Amino acid sequence: MSTTQLDVVSAEEELFSGTVKEIFAPGSMGDLGITPGHAQLITTLKAGELRYITEEGNMASLFVSGGMMEVQPTVVTVLADTAIRAADLDEKSAEAAKARAEAALEGKDPEDLDYEALQAELEAAKAQIQMIHKIGNTLR
Repeated sequence: MSTTQLDVVSAEEELFSGTVKEIFAPGSMGDLGITPGHAQLITTLKAGELRYITEEGNMASLFVSGGMMEVQPTVVTVLADTAIRAADLDEKSAEAAKARAEAALEGKDPEDLDYEALQAELEAAKAQIQMIHKIGNTLR
């Protein structure tokens, strides 16, 4: 079976670089499945789980809070706003971030509020919690 080079980077670090059989990404217009030789595209990503199947057949996951993905026939590049390895996700931190964003959205004067940033933070926290619950049994 053929493979694709996958490179996942955030502003802080390179999280993954290697050959994979398949990629599943949270596209802003819907989830995407990418296999070797996929048509070229560029898309924005929403907060959610980025999964890939390694050349050895292992499934791995990363949380991305958004960003861009470029698909070429043999290379896929993900430029994530923020990315976290699945094993590093912390439900308590995500719950705290969700609570902070909800409190800020409810308690501030709308004119002083960066509604878009708070909404993005809230959506990212919710997506992290959802991913933790989805794969939680594999993290322990």
